[in-house]
Parts: sequence; structure tokens; C-alpha cells
Amino acid sequence: MKKTNSEQSRRSFLGNISKAGLLGITGIVPAIAKAGIQPDNGKTNAPEHAFLCKPYLQYPGPNTISVMWLTARPCYSWVEYGTDGELNQKAHRVTNGLVDANNRLHRIELDQLKPGKKYSYKVYSKDILSFEPYKLTYGETISSETYTFTAPDPQAKEVSWLIINDIHDRPASIPHLVGLNKQDPYDFVFFNGDVFDYQADEQQIIDHMLTPCGDTFSTQTPFMYVRGNHETRGKYAREWHQYFDNPGHNNYFTFTIGPVSAIVLDTGEDKEDEHPVYAGIVDFDAYREQQARWLEQQLQNPAFKKAKHKVVMMHIPHYHSGEWHGVKHCREMFGGLFNKHKIDILICGHTHQYGVYAPSKGQHEFPLIIGGGPKDGFRTLIKIKADQQRLVLTMLKDDGSKVGEYTV
Repeated sequence: MKKTNSEQSRRSFLGNISKAGLLGITGIVPAIAKAGIQPDNGKTNAPEHAFLCKPYLQYPGPNTISVMWLTARPCYSWVEYGTDGELNQKAHRVTNGLVDANNRLHRIELDQLKPGKKYSYKVYSKDILSFEPYKLTYGETISSETYTFTAPDPQAKEVSWLIINDIHDRPASIPHLVGLNKQDPYDFVFFNGDVFDYQADEQQIIDHMLTPCGDTFSTQTPFMYVRGNHETRGKYAREWHQYFDNPGHNNYFTFTIGPVSAIVLDTGEDKEDEHPVYAGIVDFDAYREQQARWLEQQLQNPAFKKAKHKVVMMHIPHYHSGEWHGVKHCREMFGGLFNKHKIDILICGHTHQYGVYAPSKGQHEFPLIIGGGPKDGFRTLIKIKADQQRLVLTMLKDDGSKVGEYTV
């Protein structure tokens, strides 16, 4: 058939548009690839619906345990739990009337627990395939093994815990150091900073902390965690806090268990805020000043003043740690308050040189304990046992030998 002039013009016009489109796509595709964006070709690369770590226990407050875990896909999650081996109670997290859902990081509090009672629990995550405004489509539900824990007892006659510090992205150190404790019972583990060299991404937190903790103790025994200076570094440092749930849901906090009242401080970085490596986006001096005002209130709190043992834990020691800016600022902010209100013991890390330092008049008028560093032969496990008569601290080197001891 003979083409009319109008048909030829139309086809010519469409051909020019197609060429222009191809030229545009040619310029766009490299930019998309460079940005790591894959074109939608109808195929999905969604990860398998799975747990990324075992559930791990946190201790946010009296008579409360938080259960946390991660999934590969967004879910609706809950915990089934109970005493006497039963799972007859259910808990999920509600925020402002909305049940938490369509998230990968799960934190569910089990509250009003019976002190000292043994509980069983199991976690569940239901895959969310589609979340439309008026239609939610679920997929498969996965569940964990059944685990147990003993509910914390704020009125316990005695308390014991383990302290690990400065392992610097060496995950094998967690089972090794906890293993030095053998079968000696303990109520929780405390990480006193610098578990990592810097914060890179979520996978680092899973591989270098949550997995070794889960394989060793944290499905049945909670842990608490204060930052060291290295946790403040790296592109993921501002997300770090989401993965942990300390008392009061804060990075610095206080807790009382039995005869011990403890204060935990977040000492921040060891360099001045203006140091070029921070590129003008830190303000730790003001943060420590804020904590100093809070610390003075806590030290005068009647519960702290009447406690049998007054313990402070923080990463950077304000003495026996050189003269970096952070050390001196901690000394200026906290040291006088520690002496004035007569704390019983201070436990730190940071220096990678373990040591037990007796009270020193005019400096630290209380024993100052510093845990070891990341290298073989310098790693330490600190054990604390306290009752109404005394608090005993024992420091073990990574070969199991005792390298420090102090009794309050």
C-alpha cells in the first residue's frame, strides 16, 4: 500500500522520539548503575524470610526483660512466653496505639515479670508481603527455638556479673572470655566499650557481636553495653544505639540490683571535638557536661546513697590513661564528683593495659580498675560478686590466670 504524506510524517516523528529516548536511556543507565540501582525487570531479589541472629536479651529496667532480634524481611513480630515451661502469654510492641510492624529490627519488652522466676520464651516473625493502606498481606511465619531466662530480682541478696572491654572486632574473644568463667553463675554481662573498631554497617554488628553473644549466652542471660570511643566512629555510629536497650533506654544510665547501685557513663571520644578527623560533626564536650549534671543528681539519689556498694562503670578512665583531651575532660567533669560523693569502685577499659589501682589521695580516692586490650595475652574477663558484706572483683587474663583482685 502506498504511504500517504501524513503517515510518513507520523512515522518519522515517532522514529525521532524513539531515537531520542534511546539516547536518553544511554545517558541514564550508567548513572543508575553507578548509584547501585537495578532496573525493575519484573524479577525480585528480595531476601529469604529468615532470622539474621538469635534473640538476645537486654535489661531495660526492674522486673523487665527486652527480647531483641533481626529478620531479613519486614515483619510483624511477637514473643510467646510463660513460667513452668508454658508459652501462654503473648507480647508485642505498641507505639502510640500502633503495633510495631513492617520492621526488621524487633524489640519487645516482657514486663511485670515475677522476680527470680524462670521463664520460657519463643519469638515469631510473620512476613509482610504487601502493606497497602487498606490491605495487609501476610506471608510465612517463622519461629525460634524455645529459650529460657530467669527474671531479674531487684531485691536479690547478691548479684554477680561479667565485664568485657576492648575486643575491637574480634568476635571469637566473646566465647573465649565468657568461657573463662566456667560454670560460675552470673546475672548479666556488661560490655564496657570498644567492642568494635568503628561502626561500618548492620552486618558488622550481627557478625561481630550479636552472633557470638547468641551462641554463647545472650538467649538466656541479658547484657548491657556502654559505648567506647571507637563506637562513636564510622558511618554507622549514629545507628548503633538502635540495636541495644539499656536501663532507661539511654546510652548512659543507672541500675540497682540487690546490694549494688551502679552508674554507667558514656565517655565519648578521646580527642578534642575540633580534631580534623571528626570533620566538625561531634560535640562530646557538651555531652559530657550534660552527663556531669545528671551524675551529680544520681550520686545524691537516696537509693544510690544508701546502697551497700556504689559502682561506676565507664570506658575511658580519668587517670592512668595518658593526657588526651577526653581523659582530662572526664577528670574535670566526673572526678571531683566521684570523690565528693564517695563511690566505692570505678571500672574502665580503653588503655589496653590491665591494672588494679589502689585509692590515691587527691586523685581517685577509690580503687580504679582497668580491663585489658584486644590482643592475645592482654584480653581480660572481669568478674564481680557482691552481697551485703562485700564486693569482690576478680580479673582473669585470657589464659585463665588471675591478674587482679580487689575487695570492697
